[in-house]
Amino acid sequence: MAVGLELLDRIDSPDDLKRLDADQLPDLCAEIRGALLRYRHGHGGHIGSNLGVVEATVALHYVFDSPNDKIVFDVSHQSYVHKMLTGRRAAFTDPAHFGEVTGFTNPDESDHDQFVLGHTGTSISLACGLAKTRDLTGGNGNVIAFIGDGSLSSGVAFEGLNNAAEQGGNLIIVFNDNEMSIAGDFGGMYGPLARLRASNGTAQPNIFNAFGLDYRYVADGNDVDALIAAFRDVKDIDHPVVVHIHTTKGLGLETEPDPEAAERDPWHSDHCDLSDAHAHAGRCEASHWLNPDSAAGKPDDPRKHYGKLAMAALEARFGTEPGLTVVVPATPGSNGVTHAFRERVGRHYVDTGITESHAVAFAAGIAKAGGMPVVATTASFFQRAYDQFFQELALNRTRVTLLDFLGGLSGSDNTHSGAYDLTMFANVPDLTVLVPTSREAFLADLAWATAPDDADGRDGSTSHATGPVVIRVPGSPILDAERAGIDLPQALSAGAAAWSTAGGAADRSVSDPLRYATTIHGSRVAILALGNTYPAAAQAARALEDELGSPVTLIDPRQCSTLDADALESLRGDHELVVTLEDGQLEGGWGEKITAYYANHRMPDSASGPSRNPRVINAGALKKFTDRVSLPDLQRRYGLTPEAIVQRVREALA
Repeated sequence: MAVGLELLDRIDSPDDLKRLDADQLPDLCAEIRGALLRYRHGHGGHIGSNLGVVEATVALHYVFDSPNDKIVFDVSHQSYVHKMLTGRRAAFTDPAHFGEVTGFTNPDESDHDQFVLGHTGTSISLACGLAKTRDLTGGNGNVIAFIGDGSLSSGVAFEGLNNAAEQGGNLIIVFNDNEMSIAGDFGGMYGPLARLRASNGTAQPNIFNAFGLDYRYVADGNDVDALIAAFRDVKDIDHPVVVHIHTTKGLGLETEPDPEAAERDPWHSDHCDLSDAHAHAGRCEASHWLNPDSAAGKPDDPRKHYGKLAMAALEARFGTEPGLTVVVPATPGSNGVTHAFRERVGRHYVDTGITESHAVAFAAGIAKAGGMPVVATTASFFQRAYDQFFQELALNRTRVTLLDFLGGLSGSDNTHSGAYDLTMFANVPDLTVLVPTSREAFLADLAWATAPDDADGRDGSTSHATGPVVIRVPGSPILDAERAGIDLPQALSAGAAAWSTAGGAADRSVSDPLRYATTIHGSRVAILALGNTYPAAAQAARALEDELGSPVTLIDPRQCSTLDADALESLRGDHELVVTLEDGQLEGGWGEKITAYYANHRMPDSASGPSRNPRVINAGALKKFTDRVSLPDLQRRYGLTPEAIVQRVREALA
């Protein structure tokens, strides 16, 4: 039995929870909250939101009968307490078992989890579907959508509300209103929600009533007794109902220093600029994700490092480029869009909430009107805007720049992997996808993608993008090489152009990002290494030179949306082997297009000279989900280490 967990250690299922007397539940909640705080220090995670839903989760499982009664968590990073109560307690209370479960719901772990979900806003739609089949097949049980921590801002959530009211039947929507999203709450709906809170749920307009839904309000969403009463009141109800609970995010952390701040400025509810080491309860962006103590003092990860560089480069231009705008769908801090930056730049920054489709369409409107938008979020979140890539961006040739963070292989769980980003982006017509391999290249690509329409090169040619651009933000392999001072071969001067702003700012020299850069000229073997694979390729090229006695060619493709036929043709004759490397899904990806190019453009070989048709081998990731597999393990698995590259070349040449 863990120290201080006399009640929690007795619970392996919701049935065990129901054996407790109601007057024991506040003590149980205190034990759970203490366990979460210890877990924060030892493991880290989405701690703030889970601290806020301790009582709500205990009450749900005390009143309802999971898994017969089906609970869908949204965002499902709010499910730590749910997991503690459904047989996975040790993963949060015993350091020997930390990391054994995911941070999101997962049916492979438990029948009490309905879906594998890492994104937001879909719980009501999913619950509608569960309820529909229950009713069609004569089933029973309650269906509960537990939505909050910013999820209600997603457009699909409103589509679900609309459907729920029309569908009818038992459907319980628990809205966890903690007055926060990932950062602060932004959007017009938060004013009416604040008035509902201030009026004990009686104010009008009531957005839930407006959809035709029944509505209940619980003023203290951290009072387990009040929650049990509210849930018992709606259990087995015969129509859809919203139970709006007001909770405190991060409850158990330090007390909020200025609880009246949000009331003074309700549209910018997060007034904190704190590190996670100083996170507090209430409206505090830092409490959303808390790192373990072991991470203290570590440098920024690639997302924050390159994100800060990008924001600094853009901020320097705001004074002379009024239409330049940074748009972030709710994930600023994790991608280097700091609180201080947001405060300084004012209207040049827009947080749209967790609304990726809207954010991209909004950016297209900015571009159509003559502005220059930059949309920044994580690769897997951009999946939610796939339709907008085709319609609002590519088809309309709008000059929107997408900063694609956490693209490629990483140790992420299966809901947040960015391994599929290039197959998604690079197969959209007229969408340019840039994959820089250094800090300098990243900033040069950003300058090229966002240069004003009247920016011309020294020779009078247009030296900027003419349509939408994706820039995949460099990852750990590139940042690690830069921090280690490893001198990677670069050819940034090739095809250089320059532009200057109308305000007379200094010229910014950039490379032609659509041409492959040959960084080592060699023969026999050519390695084309996309993005994050470039450091490993450079190391392999040096090893192969030592082994073969002469240099091999190394190419930094820079982009993966078109093929540089001139570069590929230049390899004929003196290269018998072409190797492509990409740290993403191989099937449907970039390397296979190189293979197809040579297969479809075969040249006649002379009787005496070397073949003009090099063999091509591709290395990249399989088309499969991976779950919390470390980046080094993935690189070994997919043959993307320097040693594996050398061995594969050695075998191909044998």
